[in-house]
Amino acid sequence: MPNWGGGNKCSACGGPVYHAEEVQCDGKSFHKCCFLCMVCRKGLDSTTLAIHDTEIYCKSCYGKKYGPKGYGYGQGAGTLSMDRGERLGIKQQETHIHKPTTNPNPSKFAQKFGGSEKCGRCGDSVFAAEKIMGAGKPWHKNCFRCAKCGKSLESTTQTEKDGEIYCKACYAKNFGPKGFGYGQGAGALVHAQ
Repeated sequence: MPNWGGGNKCSACGGPVYHAEEVQCDGKSFHKCCFLCMVCRKGLDSTTLAIHDTEIYCKSCYGKKYGPKGYGYGQGAGTLSMDRGERLGIKQQETHIHKPTTNPNPSKFAQKFGGSEKCGRCGDSVFAAEKIMGAGKPWHKNCFRCAKCGKSLESTTQTEKDGEIYCKACYAKNFGPKGFGYGQGAGALVHAQ
């Protein structure tokens, strides 16, 4: 079948794209009506486009699917978003909770060299050179990690609940505010669909 003035093939529908209706992106051609987000199907332009491999997304869906997760990564200034992206097919990782143990070691060696204090995570002796204090307990530098995600913490980035330490993102996600008024822009109330 002859190509009567048709240009390139549309990367979305496969049909011929005529010059007047062509949108080019990443070396590919699209019809204006086919240049849509892969998830929400909103029309895209150069200011709202995000590309991942060969797929095109609006910036909002791209951020929910591939962007950073947790506290402070919403869609507006000061936003706490509780959207975990389930409707985008994103599966949540199973988190394993670290349980602190107490194993007192009253040996004379441990008492003499400062190892009588026990790590809040692993229960082994914590010596002065490797000790970090948090949640009222001593911790090894390698054990001073979030109980949910395992992210390494510092004294300024850790938060505490019931004797366990968390990064600020996991603390907010698990113990922070929930419900209406926490998403999509500063001060906005949104009805969940």
